[in-house]
Amino acid sequence: MSASTDMLPQAASSRPHWATFGAMVLARITFGYQIQTVASLGPQLQEAFGIEFALLGTLMGLMQLPGIAAAIPSGFLARRFGDRRVIAGGMVMMVLGSMISAFAHGPIGIGVGRVVAGCGAVALTVLQPKAVADRFSGNAFNIAMGILVGAFPLGIGLGQLTQGRLAAAFGWQAAFMAGAVLALISMTVLWTTWRNVGATTSRAMNWPSRHEMVLLALAGMIWSCFNAGYFNFLGFLPSVIAHSGMPGWVADASIFMASWGNLPTMMLGGAVAARLGVVPVFLVASILMVIAVGGMGLENWPLVWSVLFGTFATMHAGIIVAWGTLSAKPENRAVGMGIFYTVYYIGGSISPALCGHAADLMGSPSGAFLCAGALTALAIPFWWWHRRLSG
Repeated sequence: MSASTDMLPQAASSRPHWATFGAMVLARITFGYQIQTVASLGPQLQEAFGIEFALLGTLMGLMQLPGIAAAIPSGFLARRFGDRRVIAGGMVMMVLGSMISAFAHGPIGIGVGRVVAGCGAVALTVLQPKAVADRFSGNAFNIAMGILVGAFPLGIGLGQLTQGRLAAAFGWQAAFMAGAVLALISMTVLWTTWRNVGATTSRAMNWPSRHEMVLLALAGMIWSCFNAGYFNFLGFLPSVIAHSGMPGWVADASIFMASWGNLPTMMLGGAVAARLGVVPVFLVASILMVIAVGGMGLENWPLVWSVLFGTFATMHAGIIVAWGTLSAKPENRAVGMGIFYTVYYIGGSISPALCGHAADLMGSPSGAFLCAGALTALAIPFWWWHRRLSG
């Protein structure tokens, strides 16, 4: 597979199916909404069950934990039963998981629900990029990937706006039930709008070639490096602001820009790349992300770094997922995306611990940002390696 310096390889496609794509975007928003639920309900859950921050953090992470074990099997299941059935089945699990958490009587039950919902979300995450690549090519593919990737933080933002209010009005259970209802709606829309494309995927239980697996692993490392900067910046930003004693308006403006400002940037990143070239956008955005994330650890200018982070530094998110999607042949993409996301989930489980350890060593949240900035910078050499092997 070759990669031009100006654009991504062409995706296999038939006529674009925008209704199906819209349903996938809604499903991606649902995933972001559900993953945010425990974070939004932190105070209510601590009051209800007397849990400490360590357990609260564990409940936050449980929804992503199944990805390490379930990503590759999701790809094989899609080969056997088809993308539509596996994605819809995953959304059924997201409905059930949120309902289990809503009716739980303690942290264990909430955790079980999070794991069930997380298993379903893995199928969604792994197969959506492959489904987009099956339906779009060229500039339309770049734009679609940017929109799809940007839909996830949109769901997180909607959760931040609504879940605390639902909990205050109706109890913490209402926020989990809202996630279940949203998943049910998304599943229904996806099932009714889904249009199959030409059969390009073999049902044989074959792995991608060795060369494809190397490219997929490298692309997964690039995505891990991006998210080391993305999630750790958002995760440690409130701590560094509180540690510095900044005025309340600075804290509010910084968090708003960091969490909401990058939504249009991510969604428009594919369109910008289609016009200016994929590689220039990736390199410039990667450098800006390193500056924004690492800069927070060097200078206490949270609003400056948040504006940079929330405008230009995250526009390459869709480009990276697109590279992962197109690192395997069409018939191998279902399993290939499983490999891509397995590498990502492993990296995603390690980077927060590394950044937290760095903060402990420095005795300040600044250490977390310096570590996250260094991890983010590794995306560039991994990209160079991937490009060289793509030849």
